[in-house]
Amino acid sequence: MGIFFIFIYLTIVMVVIEINVVLFTLTGLDSNISRFQVISMLTGTGFTTSESELIIEHPLRRKLGAFLILFGAFSLAVIISVVSSILSDDFRTKEISYAAVVLIVFFYILKVPALQKILSKHLKKNIKHMYQINELPIKDVLLKNEEDAFLEVKLNKSSPYLAQTCAEVMNDSDDYMLIVIKRGEVLIRKDCMKEKLRAGDHLYLFGNKKAIQSTFQEDLCDE
Repeated sequence: MGIFFIFIYLTIVMVVIEINVVLFTLTGLDSNISRFQVISMLTGTGFTTSESELIIEHPLRRKLGAFLILFGAFSLAVIISVVSSILSDDFRTKEISYAAVVLIVFFYILKVPALQKILSKHLKKNIKHMYQINELPIKDVLLKNEEDAFLEVKLNKSSPYLAQTCAEVMNDSDDYMLIVIKRGEVLIRKDCMKEKLRAGDHLYLFGNKKAIQSTFQEDLCDE
């Protein structure tokens, strides 16, 4: 009976993982990244990758992450308790089975495309109303269309734009704009469009992705 209880509880854990993967995906996170980060938070391992910033900087994902961390700690305590009492008959297998069925049904309902579309729209709308703009990730604030992008371009030693200013490079283009230049540890904001570019400069650009890639093609290819 104890082994059966553990099997059912592990089923619940797997369903919880899949439900949260769907929820993270609905917030705009890639499904592969979502699954890895969900498992990382649930098990308390591997959550130190750079991808974890995608969770930390997003208010709704932080809440889901907090639930997963707590659920993971609770699950470990439950499994240890069951193993230590494996010879006892005091298992609530019937109740835990009901919980598993409810979660499985909820998961399959959550997978309905029409419902996902409604939830995704609702979640993103609520985020805009619940949080200040400075609390939201760049993707939710600036990237409104598929053509929009926020890119970092590092100028290499053979860049054709060295010793030129961004004003000269962009030539009054409305397709994208320069946000800031990072030169070593220094961020150049004031008059950054007039600053003569140097090898190693990191340009942070926002605008049409294809236009940025076309202009800085040589520098992007060497990255």
